[in-house]
Amino acid sequence: MNIRTIVHGIITSLRPNVLQSEAGRHARRSMHKQFSFSEMIFIAAIVFLFLPLFVLVIYSFNESKGMNWTGFSLVWYEQLFFHSRDLWRSFWNSAFIALSSAGTATVIGAFGAIGVNWYRFRLRNYVQTISFLPMILPEIIIGVSLSVFFAGIKLQLGLLTIFIAHTTFNLPFVFLMVMARLDEFDFSIIEAANDLGADEWQTLLRVTVPICMPGIVSGFLTAVTISLEDFVITYFVAGPGSSTLPIYIYSAIRFGVSPVINALSVVMVLGTVFLTYLLRNFLKYIAAK
Repeated sequence: MNIRTIVHGIITSLRPNVLQSEAGRHARRSMHKQFSFSEMIFIAAIVFLFLPLFVLVIYSFNESKGMNWTGFSLVWYEQLFFHSRDLWRSFWNSAFIALSSAGTATVIGAFGAIGVNWYRFRLRNYVQTISFLPMILPEIIIGVSLSVFFAGIKLQLGLLTIFIAHTTFNLPFVFLMVMARLDEFDFSIIEAANDLGADEWQTLLRVTVPICMPGIVSGFLTAVTISLEDFVITYFVAGPGSSTLPIYIYSAIRFGVSPVINALSVVMVLGTVFLTYLLRNFLKYIAAK
């Protein structure tokens, strides 16, 4: 063993210690560093957003109706699942309207975005502009306009009018998300499909739609969320016997907030978290393919 080998071994053995000491100095420096203003604002915003939700969860287990804690109880969950027929009817109305209107808006919005992105026609810019109007107009204007329209064509208010209204204001969100996905589209894939003998319909269904699937699924989920929580537009186009969950809750809280609503909110939050976790992994799987 020569001197060069010995020196090289000593230097190699010292390098990890140098790195560890440098990393240690950075760690100690970060520990002594105080919170920055942006971090404080972030923490305050998180507390502001989640503290009411935490209070709601706590008081869903309160034995009494008031804000005074009298003891832990599951009486409101029992009331929710076994003695709230009207509430569940409104919930299923909301779920049916949300899924059906979101599905319809997703199909129309996705194919509309693909058509506007692919083809060049005279009214292309007009279609792009007019499609965003339901997104930027105040909801009360859309609600009143649709109510007047349904009255003008003698269409009775009910679940059908709610479905049409929700499909209308869901369309721009799906259209926008699919258009954003198409902006990153590599059109050389279309040329490759055409070179391999695929016609326009086969290219659309087997190439374009699968590539746009993350945007389509995101648009569908956004449409479902917006439809479930909408109150203003639904209030103007709902008829007798077609109450949705937001309208039912609004009618119920006029006589005081019932802890049953708190219990329902907890159940919906847990369900939303579970579905979001599943769909998040599903979207990752689609994006990776």
